[in-house]
Amino acid sequence: MAKVRLLPDHVANQIAAGEVIERPASVVKELVENSIDAGSTRIEVEFRNGGTSLMRIEDNGGGMSHDDALLALERHATSKIEKVKDLDGLSTMGFRGEALPSIASVSRFQLQTREADTESGTEVVIDGGKMLHVRDCGMPQGTRMTITKLFNTVPARRKFLKSVTTESAHIVHCVRLYALAHPEIGFSLLDDGRSLFQSPACASLRNRVAEIFGKQMVNKLIEVDAAEDGMRLHGLIGKPTLSRSSRHEMLFFVNNRPVENKTLSYALVESYYGHIAKGRYPVAFLFLDIDPERVDVNVHPAKREIRFREEAKARGFAVRTLLEALRAETESYRNIKPVEVKLPSKAEPKIEVEAIQPTRPKLPPVAAKPEAPAKSVRRLVQQEKSTPKAVALKREVEKPAPAQKVKVEPVPVESKERNWNYLGWAQGEFATFDTGSGVVLLNVRAAEQRILYERLNSDFAANAIRCQKLLIAQPVELDPVSSALLEESLAFFGRLGFEIAPFGRNFFRIEGTPTWLEDGEAEEFVKETLALLRQGSLSGEKEGVAVELIAKRAAAKLRRPGREPSQSEIDQLLERLFACEKPLTDPEGRPSLIEISTGEIDKRFQRRNRRKQDDLF
Repeated sequence: MAKVRLLPDHVANQIAAGEVIERPASVVKELVENSIDAGSTRIEVEFRNGGTSLMRIEDNGGGMSHDDALLALERHATSKIEKVKDLDGLSTMGFRGEALPSIASVSRFQLQTREADTESGTEVVIDGGKMLHVRDCGMPQGTRMTITKLFNTVPARRKFLKSVTTESAHIVHCVRLYALAHPEIGFSLLDDGRSLFQSPACASLRNRVAEIFGKQMVNKLIEVDAAEDGMRLHGLIGKPTLSRSSRHEMLFFVNNRPVENKTLSYALVESYYGHIAKGRYPVAFLFLDIDPERVDVNVHPAKREIRFREEAKARGFAVRTLLEALRAETESYRNIKPVEVKLPSKAEPKIEVEAIQPTRPKLPPVAAKPEAPAKSVRRLVQQEKSTPKAVALKREVEKPAPAQKVKVEPVPVESKERNWNYLGWAQGEFATFDTGSGVVLLNVRAAEQRILYERLNSDFAANAIRCQKLLIAQPVELDPVSSALLEESLAFFGRLGFEIAPFGRNFFRIEGTPTWLEDGEAEEFVKETLALLRQGSLSGEKEGVAVELIAKRAAAKLRRPGREPSQSEIDQLLERLFACEKPLTDPEGRPSLIEISTGEIDKRFQRRNRRKQDDLF
C-alpha cells in the first residue's frame, strides 16, 4: 500500500495551475486583476500567437520591493487578506495568492517591479518553477510581467487550446471586460505589435462603451440607477428595439468585478419579458454595488461565479429597477405628440364610388359519384411517390450528376389521379379542396417550409446551393470571439451559399447571399448562426446536423402568403409537396394539411344515415 507523502512545491503549483490557468486569457485575467489592486491608472497588455508565445502586462501601480517580489512567488502569499474573517469582506480582485506561482510553474516567467522611493527595480526570472536569477534592473514605477513558452512543462495542455484566432479573441474579450469595469483606468491592448484597443481614462461608463462597442450602440442604451436596502444597481441597458440572439452582451459586474451570475441573468431576462421577441436577449452593462459581506466570491477557482447571501432580495431589487427603467422608456414614447401637418386648402373633387357587389368565383363542378374510389391523403402520397416524376426527382437528389447531360421529359401528374377539386382560399393561408371522400385544408406556408427544408438539405449534400452576388457588399462588425469563429467557419458558410470576406479587424463583408434568403436578413442570419456555433448548439464538424438546424431556421423565416395564389400555383405547389420525403408535416413536425373525412362531416351535421337515404331516392 502506498504511503502518504507531501507533494513537492512545483507539483502542487502545477496542480493549482490546472484549476486557475485554463488558457492564455486566464493568465491575462489574473495579472490584470493584480494591476488593478496595485492602484494603477494605466495598464498595457501585449500578446503574440494567441498568448502562447508572449504575454506582457505592464502597469504604473505601486510596485513591490525586493523582498515582496520574491515572497509573491510563494504559494498562498498575498497582501490582500490576513485572517479568515477577511474573506467575508473582500474589496480586492485577488486574495488567494495562487496566481503567480501557478503561472510561473507552467511557463517562463519574468517579473520586473519598482516602488516609487527606490532607485532601482527588481527582476526575477523563473522557468518551469525553477528560479534562474534575481537581480536589480532599471524601470519606471510599477510592475511588468512577461510570460513566454506557456505550458512548456505540461505540453499535453497545449492540445486543449483552440486556434490562435480563438485564443486571441478570448484575450481581447477579457481585457474589454476589465476596461468596462474600470473606466477610470486607461487600457491599451496590442497583438503582435499592432494596437487593437487603446482607451484613456473615461469620465463615464457611456464613454467607455462608445469606445469599445461603437457610438451606434450607445444611442440605443438607457441609463439605470437605483438604490435600495444597501444595494445600488446602475449601468446601461438596451432599449426594447435592441436585442441579440445570444446572451454574450449581457454583462454583469458586482463591486466592479466581472461575474457570471444566474440570479442577475434571470432577473434581466424576466424584466424584458414582453418587450422583446421570444428567443432574443437584451443588451446590458449592469453594475451592482453591495456590501462585500453579502456576497461570496470564493466559489469558483477562477472567481468567475459568485453567490449572494440573499438571492431573493438581490433578484427582486434588480427586477423592480429594470422594470421601472423600461416603463419610463415606454412612457417617453407615449408622451410624443404627433406633428400637425397643414395641407393647402383646396377643394377636393368629389369622387363617386359605385357599390361593388362581391362575386363568388365559379367553381368546377364536383361529381356526385366519382368514377374511381376516393383515395385518402396517405394513399395519395404513396401513389405520388411512385410516379415517374417523383422517382426521377428522388434519383437526382440521391445520385451525383452524370458526366453527360441527359434530358428527361417531366411526366405531369394529371388531376384525375389526384381527384382534388380546388374550392378556394380561406383565412388568408389555407387552400381548400374537395377530394370526393372529404375536404382537405392545405397550409400553404407549412407546405413551402417543407419544400424549402428538403431542398436545402439535398442541395447542401450535393454542394449545389446557389449564391446571389450583392450589388453593394454589406459590412458586418463582430465581437472578437464571434469574429474568430467566423474566420474558422468561412468554408462552412460558403457551402451554405454565402460569400464572406474579412475586411479589417473584427470586420467582414457579405458579398453574396444564398438565393433562399430574403434581402436585408443576411447580417442577422450570420450573427444568429455564429451564436449557435458559440454556445455549442451547432458544430462545424457535424455539418449534416448543423445544416438540418439551419434549414429549419431558414424555413421558419418564410412568411404567410401576401396574396391569394392562382389555381395553377396551387397545383404546382402540390406537385412539389408530394415529391418531398415527408409531405404531411412541416420541418417542425406539425401537419401541413388536414383531411376531414365525409364521415366526420356527417357526424358534425348529425347525418349518419345520409347515404342510405340517397340510395333510396
